[in-house]
Amino acid sequence: MEIKDLVQYEVIEEREISDLNSRGFILKHKKSGAKLMLLSNDDENKVFSIGFRTPPMNSTGVPHIMEHSVLCGSTKFPAKDPFVELAKGSLNTFLNAMTYPDKTVYPVASCNDKDFQNLMDVYMDAVFHPNIYKRQEIFKQEGWHYELENLDSDIEISGVVYNEMKGAFSSPEGALEREVFNSLFPDTTYNYESGGDPEVIPNLSYEEFLDFHRKYYHPVNSYIYLYGDMNMTEKLEWLDKEYLNKYEAIEIDSKIGFQEAFDKMVCVTKEYSISSEESVKDNTYLAYNKVIGTALDRELYIAFQILEDALMAPGAPLKQTLLDKNIGKDIMSTYENGIYQPYFSIVAKNSNPEMKDLFVSTVDEVLADQVKNGINKKSLLAALNYYEFKYREADFGSYPKGLMYGLQSFDSWLYDDNAPFMHLEANAVFEKLRAKVDSGYFEQLIEKYLINNTHSSLVVFLPKQGLTAIKDAELAKKLAEYKASLSKEALEELVKATADLKKYQTEPSTKEELESIPVLKREDIKKNSTPFDNEILTLDNTKVVRHNFFTNGIGYLGLYFNCEKVSNELLPYLGLLKYMIGSVDTSNYSYLDLNNEIKINSGGVYPSFAIYSNVENTKDYKVYFSYNARVLYNKIDFVLDIIGQIIRDSKYGDKKRLKEIIDECISHFQMHYNNAGHSVAVQRGMSYFSPVAKFEDITTGIDFYNMLLDISNDFDNKADTVISNIETLVKIIFRADNLIVSYTADDNGYSLLEKPLKKFINQLYSEKVETEPFKIICEKKNEAFKTAAKIQYVARVGNFKDAGFNYTGTLGVLKTILGYDYMWNNIRVKGGAYGCMSGFSRNGDSYLVSYRDPNLDKTISIYEGIPEYLESFDVDDRDMTKFVIGTISSYDTPLTPSSRGSRSMLAYLTNLSYDYIQRGREAVLTVKPEDIRALAPLMKAVLAQNNLCVVGGEEKIEDNKELFMNVKSLH
Repeated sequence: MEIKDLVQYEVIEEREISDLNSRGFILKHKKSGAKLMLLSNDDENKVFSIGFRTPPMNSTGVPHIMEHSVLCGSTKFPAKDPFVELAKGSLNTFLNAMTYPDKTVYPVASCNDKDFQNLMDVYMDAVFHPNIYKRQEIFKQEGWHYELENLDSDIEISGVVYNEMKGAFSSPEGALEREVFNSLFPDTTYNYESGGDPEVIPNLSYEEFLDFHRKYYHPVNSYIYLYGDMNMTEKLEWLDKEYLNKYEAIEIDSKIGFQEAFDKMVCVTKEYSISSEESVKDNTYLAYNKVIGTALDRELYIAFQILEDALMAPGAPLKQTLLDKNIGKDIMSTYENGIYQPYFSIVAKNSNPEMKDLFVSTVDEVLADQVKNGINKKSLLAALNYYEFKYREADFGSYPKGLMYGLQSFDSWLYDDNAPFMHLEANAVFEKLRAKVDSGYFEQLIEKYLINNTHSSLVVFLPKQGLTAIKDAELAKKLAEYKASLSKEALEELVKATADLKKYQTEPSTKEELESIPVLKREDIKKNSTPFDNEILTLDNTKVVRHNFFTNGIGYLGLYFNCEKVSNELLPYLGLLKYMIGSVDTSNYSYLDLNNEIKINSGGVYPSFAIYSNVENTKDYKVYFSYNARVLYNKIDFVLDIIGQIIRDSKYGDKKRLKEIIDECISHFQMHYNNAGHSVAVQRGMSYFSPVAKFEDITTGIDFYNMLLDISNDFDNKADTVISNIETLVKIIFRADNLIVSYTADDNGYSLLEKPLKKFINQLYSEKVETEPFKIICEKKNEAFKTAAKIQYVARVGNFKDAGFNYTGTLGVLKTILGYDYMWNNIRVKGGAYGCMSGFSRNGDSYLVSYRDPNLDKTISIYEGIPEYLESFDVDDRDMTKFVIGTISSYDTPLTPSSRGSRSMLAYLTNLSYDYIQRGREAVLTVKPEDIRALAPLMKAVLAQNNLCVVGGEEKIEDNKELFMNVKSLH
């Protein structure tokens, strides 16, 4: 039977989507009104998603809390946390749910047919038949609740989403984005925070929460997506029989409203929090924002991506002029086209409020000049090629491309039921835009949407010292007043409700509830690991590691330079070199022209560096500075030639450019520690004992950040030394005797490598340099870093090899068990943190860390309980199998040609053999509860090393400062 023969569905459209090598269908389920899009092709990594249009009418975060809550049990799958059961018992290649400003999406992916069907079933039942109506505890746990341990305690507010959004609102960039939305869309749903404003979330009642589900979670308001190699007719019949035919189509008003344009630019001034030790100077954000048509303008949707790049790439006129006038130390831009009315935003970071008028006038002047004198045509062509290359390559790393296509389809489908393919077919748009480069089209866009567009805003985001503490004090007072207003009976009821919630969280699902969730068998898992592909060759005395894969005409080149001769004094400058190389003028190009040439002729050229430790001897490690490129086979000569020019002819002595790069690095690090404090805490904590982590801290972490601050604060006196060190470093690293080449390509691609590679090698440095190889020395510090955040990132780290234990594949299963059982239940479910993670590397480095965590000492106590938990660990074979499957699913993500080559090269650099990873896989596949119990001494030894690092709110850290050897501010 064909799709057109299914009487339950109306076929709106059927055609070839040649850009994606797929057969596309747009359908409507006749009875329920559900909207469906199918992309049928030969991709084994199948994707399913169901989404709903969920416009919020306030900032209580009800769409976000609903996203969390529907995955906490349903009629057919009544276990308390089916999401976790799937995460640890499914071969999924993607499993998550996402809340956007106007939609909520529930996607899954798997290469296993049986697993894919199970995932679909659990997600469909979750969204349509959730247990939220039966268990108010779900709303309290995932959303918010008052907490009162006993009559003498203070009332507190907790909840997973509540604490997640406290973390999100602690990021200045995230908070600024919210203010931009508010300023541009005061009369539509975009005026509200769909994720939830922590100050407003406690206004949401349980009944309002249920009403939101009743209103929006109906098939008529749903968007169902199927992608990949499957029997589409069978899937459609199943969807109809099991779910959709149980509903009658109804009228639901979920349309996204249109914001009428303003008469003039709106100016908004708001405050954000910095710590009491941070300076307000150079800490203001200025944001210039313009609404750009609608997402249903297919050409404009891509054209403004091109235009943003041409105006705001490094060295581009708008960005450079703002830097030249010292309006901000970092100039950023965003073109947000994932909403009904996209907007373009230019942000000056690390600015000052008195720069406001100059900021606006400068932007306007540069834009007017671009219209009058024309945009740099090479910049437009470079941006066009860059986005077209990305589109054609469709390499999203570990994310299934079918998933990314599905998410992108919402950029049109949500606003036009019949247009899900609009932004998936882009080849013709790129061709059309390329023909318009010389026509004045892009200049006209500037004139229409930027210069003459009054639908705009200016947001001035001012720093305020201790604002977090002020708001916390206001909340504490409000809660104290609330407690004082309650009768003794009401307080006793609140104590009971707190205890009841904890009881609910502590009680495990019944065996019957857990067994309702389908689980694969160990026999469903492939027994063998994916092999590496490393062919060791020699060209001109240079080692070439070739990875022979079909790449569709794209070569993936890696030039790895051994850094073993770099001295301790120069080691930190590896981090700075990564930012400088390719970002300064050369003898032949300005850095803008250099950037344009690279984008016009390749898919990108990226400098990087990393430390690699030998899996057999973790004290044996090597550092490589690498240049990686993706390029069409016939352009390999260009890439090698341009990298050679960058290496030999870069002008590192430009002090003005050096200062710009250093300030931009500082800005990027500040954003990183606000958004990824868990990574910062783990890396810094491990630097106390791990040479690998210490190297990373020196070159990319807190030590590196402090060095940059030191240089920036005394730039005039230190610039010459910095330049001299960079120039020396370049001559030490970029030498033929340091080089190993990695190349992923088929025979045709490889045949074109030899001649340009020989030419490249001859350009490298050969003159003698005096060197003294670096030696990394670690020192225990146990630090806490204070920020203006309202939450913490708590890391406990150690090394099991230093304690005499060996790596085993069983540790991969332990990671799954901790992440989805012990730590999940105690830190996330009961503790209210948004996340918790662990890791156990082959070199012995291990970590436990929490993410957006309201607690600190409580979390440390939970870590301390892991050995006892492991000592008594005992589950039946079904549960053990789930942990095995969850572990293997993280190993077996489908690989793109690029990632297959990178994986193979990593194995080569770390001396990782196929036998080694196969032994690890077999340890996972055969693991028993007693093998997990046997890890208790290992965990006890790691914890006994007592290495602790925390990044988080200054008040919570001050309250627990006795836990640390050092307490500092991170700013």
